[in-house]
Amino acid sequence: MIRPLLAFLVAATAHAAELTLEKKPFFISHSFPATAIPAESSPIRLDPKSWATFKILTIATHGARVKKGENLITFETEDIDKKLASARQSIAKETLQLADATLALSTLEADVPEQLKRLQRDADEATEKLTYFTATSRKITEQSADMSLAQNQKILESQQEELKQLLQMYQADDITEDTEEIILDKQKFSVEMAQFGVKRSEADHKRTKEITIPRQLITLTEAKSDAKIALDTASEDLPRSIDLKKIEVETLKTSLEQSNQSLTELVADRTLFAIKAPADGTFYLGFIEQGKWVTGELVKSLVPLAAAPTGRTIATFIPATTTLVIQAFLDQANALSLALAPGATGSATLNGRAELPLSVTLKSIATTPDPEKTFPATFITKWPDGLIPAAGHALQVNVVSYSAESAIAVPNTALSFGPKGWVAEVKLADGKTEKRPVSLGRTSGDKTEIIGGLEAGQVIITP
Repeated sequence: MIRPLLAFLVAATAHAAELTLEKKPFFISHSFPATAIPAESSPIRLDPKSWATFKILTIATHGARVKKGENLITFETEDIDKKLASARQSIAKETLQLADATLALSTLEADVPEQLKRLQRDADEATEKLTYFTATSRKITEQSADMSLAQNQKILESQQEELKQLLQMYQADDITEDTEEIILDKQKFSVEMAQFGVKRSEADHKRTKEITIPRQLITLTEAKSDAKIALDTASEDLPRSIDLKKIEVETLKTSLEQSNQSLTELVADRTLFAIKAPADGTFYLGFIEQGKWVTGELVKSLVPLAAAPTGRTIATFIPATTTLVIQAFLDQANALSLALAPGATGSATLNGRAELPLSVTLKSIATTPDPEKTFPATFITKWPDGLIPAAGHALQVNVVSYSAESAIAVPNTALSFGPKGWVAEVKLADGKTEKRPVSLGRTSGDKTEIIGGLEAGQVIITP
């Protein structure tokens, strides 16, 4: 067991090293790729409200220099123009239908109360006629029939009595004169007429009692019932017809509002069929994302006769007056370090032109990561004459975020963390060592600045 332990101690001693501390310049530098992008740009996208198909008629070439008002993209308008014409015709028709329905509603609202009044009056009259018939008119009609029959019977009796008297008077004479014969014939005819009158009166009397009066009672009873039914039905149906007409009017109003809204959206969408340059500038296909121009499969659809995609950026307009800035997307370590050095300066080189360094200044840096877990940082520079790159050109940026002219820095491996915090192993005068607590400063690569706990001239042990 002794020999293995000695071997371990020998191996540990062989790997340990001593480092005499001294003050030297210490700095933190960063080097990362970046891209030249415009400080201002306008995304070109189709966000229609209702129209779906945008068939490209003409489109400017990628990177084309354009003047204000020039067409960037135009689309075929035949289908949407037909749709607009049809929509306007439909609105005109719906407007007339609404006007007709509104007038009909107004007429109903004025007429229904009058109709109900008339029906109520008819019902009251039918009730009154039936009541009068049963209480008064029926008895009078029956009495009238009785009196008419009695009158005719009396007339017959009178005529018969008169004929009897004439016969008795003329029979007293032995000879009947011609004049008497004529009077007798006339009286006999009067008796016959009276007999017929009685017969007819009997028939009328029977019909009046057995048919006319019962039938009139039925007619008046039915008239009263019909009038009540008509009134009850109208009392339900006529107000309901007003409600139904109101619903029809509201439905037409809603439909017209929707049609007008659809027309408004179509008119707005129609303005998208000619996308013009808002100023002098450059036209780019695709869009900027993470400092890169993104086109991919998108470019295949941005050709004449193809349908342009909607709801996304398809191109970018860069005004001629804008400046190019340098944008980088940093990892967390670089971002947090640079965040402590606002306005940090450095240099950059354009890929392919390393002989022309550019002075750069940190303008801004995000404090929270983007969805890609990177931190966008923007640098500005003064582009030399003749070296203004195109948007999307790549650069390499070098920036110092921290520097100290005289500092003690130790290898990260010489530091360890224990119960008392960070410590370094210091060699004492008697050759022994001890753990000394230290205060850490900034870290650059494999070295860390020591701002307390160690002094120049001391010796530390490093693995």
